[in-house]
Amino acid sequence: MTCSNRLEKYRAFLLDIDGVLVRGGEPIPGVTEAVRALQERGQVLLLSNNSSRSRAVVAEHLGKLGFAFEPEAVVLSSYVVARYLLETEGPSKVWTIGEAGLAKELCLAGHRIVPQEEANWLVVGVCWNVNYNMFAEALRFLLNGGRYIATNTDGTFPTPEGLRPGAGVIVGAIEAMGFYPHVVVGKPSEIAYRIALEQVQAKNDTVLAIGDRLETDILGAQNVKIDSVLVLTGISSKEDIERQGTRPTWIAADLPALARGELQKP
Repeated sequence: MTCSNRLEKYRAFLLDIDGVLVRGGEPIPGVTEAVRALQERGQVLLLSNNSSRSRAVVAEHLGKLGFAFEPEAVVLSSYVVARYLLETEGPSKVWTIGEAGLAKELCLAGHRIVPQEEANWLVVGVCWNVNYNMFAEALRFLLNGGRYIATNTDGTFPTPEGLRPGAGVIVGAIEAMGFYPHVVVGKPSEIAYRIALEQVQAKNDTVLAIGDRLETDILGAQNVKIDSVLVLTGISSKEDIERQGTRPTWIAADLPALARGELQKP
């Protein structure tokens, strides 16, 4: 198969953001043009485990960096958890450990943010100012029969200042107290991919997932049986493929190379 036709069968593209579009808070060279090239081939949807922001804020931020995405083309774990909870439990009273974007998406979905003593659910995402008292409150809530759901279990989260602890650190601390989430909705969960696939409305064999993390982006694609590309501009490397045992369909040096059809078998 030649470089020119390796992308021909794909009609929808699920792109991670950090490590694929941006790195250190800035666009990776050539990616704005690469995104436009993919948009000419089919639908492009962003799929990220970011739970700190809302879809509208992410779309606005990316717009300032030269990308053109409507909020509806952005699927974040903050949105996924709000959708999942609405679909399975209906409008709910929730208490959160997380950032403003998580609360925003929960409210947009019809849930109510309430004090701990009134909540039915604890929703956990990344939280920059998490502290001991929050864990003590979470323990009390769970000991009293409350249920909790996690946006994702990523150990780290990329920022312009470098990697910072992710939502998985908070989930891990709660697990250390003896409690496990009712469900984790973010990548590699099938829940996140199901919601993304519903939005692109394409057959699975015409969808390509593009990411920089084997344990989330690539494993998640495998879970729903869609093809995937590991781009080498983020976290995972070629060497990680053999060590972790998660094998993408393709490898690309970066998104511009992918858009040109320069894909390699792992």
